[in-house]
Amino acid sequence: MDDGSTDGTSEILDIHAVQATWIKVVHRQDRGYRSAGGGVMEAFYAGYSVLTDNSWDFIVKLDGDLSFAPDYFDQCFKIFGAEVELGIGGGTVCRLENDELKVDSMGDPPFHVRGATKIYRRGCWEKINPLIKAPGWDTIDEVRANSYGWTTRTFNDLKLIQHKPTGGADGSWRDSFKNGRANYITGYHPLFMLAKCVKRALHEPILLQSIGLLAGFCSGYFKGIPRVPDDEAIRYLRQQQIRRLLLRPSIYG
Repeated sequence: MDDGSTDGTSEILDIHAVQATWIKVVHRQDRGYRSAGGGVMEAFYAGYSVLTDNSWDFIVKLDGDLSFAPDYFDQCFKIFGAEVELGIGGGTVCRLENDELKVDSMGDPPFHVRGATKIYRRGCWEKINPLIKAPGWDTIDEVRANSYGWTTRTFNDLKLIQHKPTGGADGSWRDSFKNGRANYITGYHPLFMLAKCVKRALHEPILLQSIGLLAGFCSGYFKGIPRVPDDEAIRYLRQQQIRRLLLRPSIYG
């Protein structure tokens, strides 16, 4: 999928498509602006729309700035084969710092799989499709999957290298604000969101991440931005978050 890139990605994809006939490249025009969350899903569904073979068991959403071992998918599918209730999975997204792999985000809950690398089992996909075209799509998909009885998790031992830092195009403040807005859209409970902001207060840069998250979250109320049109999913998510605050078993651990 070429989502209107201007860095030569389009040409690279076309070269590989000639060499490997199983690759089909979909080109989209540059919309002229960044569309956080929504743009990612628009691109994904543009590719999904040309899928004609109905004999698949898994569908993968993968960012173009990742590299991984040649047997990455083989190892992933072995895990899916061993865990029949696993609906969404994917490897651990890392970044290279001084030739050393560092996990890109250490604070993700155990049910979360990074949006950069998602593998959906068909049975799970058919329950949660379509995904929302808005920030937070990569959380509410897992919440809905869990509410239907599927499990979702990251494969800690399978590493991928992300060559462009998460949120690198936005900067720390805009990235935090965007994530706070995504939390609002997915229906986070206000008490859970407050606890999350307090927990992030000492993360570098000090206080900026917490303030950005809270500002983005509150902006959803002030602007009357629509939430995910799935009351059951929001109810389930908030129930799990309250259980977490009360130190009871939940999808948060």
